[in-house]
Amino acid sequence: MNKKTEPEKKEKEQRSEKGFRSYFFRLFGKYDFRDKEQFVRFGKWLLFVLLLVVELFILLNHVNVHGFADWKFLVVILSIETIFTVSQALKLFVFRSDKMSLYAVDAALSCAFMFLTDGVYPIAVFMIVLTEFYITAEGTKPAVVMICVGSIIYEVGYILRRMFLFGNEFSFLPMFTQSFASLLTLLLHFLVVQIGLAFYRQFLKLNKTLSELKESKKELEKAYEVVAEVTALEERQRIAKDIHDTAGHSITTVIMQTEAAKRILEKNPEEAKSKIVAANLQAKHALEELRDSVHLLSGMQNQTTLRSALENIVHESTDGTNLTVRSQIQDVDVSPTKHRFLCNTLKEGISNGLRHGGATAFWFELREQDGVIAFLLSDNGKGADMKTLKLGFGLSAMQERAKSLGGEVRFDAEEGEGFELHLFLPSDSQHNKGENGYGKED
Repeated sequence: MNKKTEPEKKEKEQRSEKGFRSYFFRLFGKYDFRDKEQFVRFGKWLLFVLLLVVELFILLNHVNVHGFADWKFLVVILSIETIFTVSQALKLFVFRSDKMSLYAVDAALSCAFMFLTDGVYPIAVFMIVLTEFYITAEGTKPAVVMICVGSIIYEVGYILRRMFLFGNEFSFLPMFTQSFASLLTLLLHFLVVQIGLAFYRQFLKLNKTLSELKESKKELEKAYEVVAEVTALEERQRIAKDIHDTAGHSITTVIMQTEAAKRILEKNPEEAKSKIVAANLQAKHALEELRDSVHLLSGMQNQTTLRSALENIVHESTDGTNLTVRSQIQDVDVSPTKHRFLCNTLKEGISNGLRHGGATAFWFELREQDGVIAFLLSDNGKGADMKTLKLGFGLSAMQERAKSLGGEVRFDAEEGEGFELHLFLPSDSQHNKGENGYGKED
């Protein structure tokens, strides 16, 4: 039987201890100390409870010393405690300002406690009143003033009590010696509370900074999402415009070339054949441009080097045609944007030489020197008069695109002497111009 009751007792004790602990956590869990108002509210309730406990001990101390026989003295103590409790309740929970009259009442009643009781109770009452002022005061200066005034009031009350008790036998020196410990206690209480409040204010600042950082992080994440969406939309719009400007233009040219070839097929088969070859080449370039655009839209990166891509364009232009394209291509590292522009420029240049110049041979050169990428494409076509030359859609778009990339395009031609296209772009490895500038050659 005893063996069964022992575990039951332990279990019951553990349950009660757990219940007390959970009640304790529920009591403190209601207050969020990161909120200053809740912290002050908790401090006020704690001080009010401590005040009631101290008043209860003062009352019990009187009963233990004098019993219930001295009921008049007991009524006086109860009256003072009641007034003091009401004053503290008004000060803690009702009035938020204009509390100086209540502090005057507290000072008088605290001195009264010094006359009615001994031990640590009077100084405990003083510390409760001072603590309430410390946690509600804004800044340290009012607290310093309050500890000075409180110490003076305590010392005056202590002196009056000693004079009342000892009369003619009263001596200042022993009185100051005895009161020194109490004054030191008030001072230490002031320092501990102020240090604690200083740490708490720093905690509030850090918590506020952390909250602001979290908010900033959320705003930055939202802004990043918006920027990513805008960037993706701008990239899609750029690719769509690129498709319209390049592939769309090339397909239109193919249609025009084939229509012209149909009209002259019987009268001039050779010229019709030339136009069909040019249209075929233009169609190949258009297909390649569409593939590149699809790769960009799908997020695929171009793994082909610039040199390989340009050589492929040269081979596509000469494969199955009577064209001759000689080239000297240096392997240059460029950004994807410049990579695409250089490839499109070569395609556009060859197509223009075929359509407008009737060229049968081309010379292409790409090199990098002094931080500048130099692009040259010349043909043996019929050339043009530079004074009367009007740039079409393709060449105008080429000039605008080169300018947006920090470069420039120049055209050189003479009638019957062919056509030259010069393109200069800043190298990705050196943003500044070389000593020779864009247009200067060896």
